[in-house]
Amino acid sequence: MFTGIIEQLGRIARTSENEGNLTVTIHPARMWPDVDLGESIAVNGTCLTVTAWDDAGFTVDLSRETLAKTAPHWQDGAKVNLERAMTAHARFGGHVVSGHVDGVGMITRVDEQPGAYTMTVRAPAPLARYLVPKGSVTVDGVSLTVVDVGGPAGSRADLRADEFTLWLVPHTLEVTTLHTWQAGTPVNLEADQMAKYLERLLLMRDWTPPAPGTTEVSA
Repeated sequence: MFTGIIEQLGRIARTSENEGNLTVTIHPARMWPDVDLGESIAVNGTCLTVTAWDDAGFTVDLSRETLAKTAPHWQDGAKVNLERAMTAHARFGGHVVSGHVDGVGMITRVDEQPGAYTMTVRAPAPLARYLVPKGSVTVDGVSLTVVDVGGPAGSRADLRADEFTLWLVPHTLEVTTLHTWQAGTPVNLEADQMAKYLERLLLMRDWTPPAPGTTEVSA
């Protein structure tokens, strides 16, 4: 479990492909002295397992499924957002983040404002229903507040139903990879966990389990 508060930036030092899977070695700006094998680290919002480490960095493996469902950030030299799994005594500064990417979105517009930048993001259509004004969303591992959304119950008529906006202050841009975003940049998106649980509860409230010995047929 993560919070979406980025601890530091890292750099992809090298990659190695093996039958469609990818082994990636990442060098953080400052390597943590207490990293353990098997622990989870969110890399651009993707929860990955440490398979090896040394004084310079750590190594993770990405399956073909992970590569297919995340933004193509896995090139040698690329900067990445890093967050270790939260501990029980840590401050909960962001929101509940699982590190399981729901889909890949696209930055469609970047505008400079006094003291901030506004960005418009287009989400995959199935994620649009989880986006609400002033709600939470994880973008490339960063916990951010949705400003406006389009579509039904939206707050801006000029936005599409699958679009939302973000306001980013200089500090956020400085300590994350977000300063590299521009129109056309693909980004990992994770919707608010609470919204997904609530949807499932509502969908299942009228469900009746099939009788013993029968087979349920999906509609």
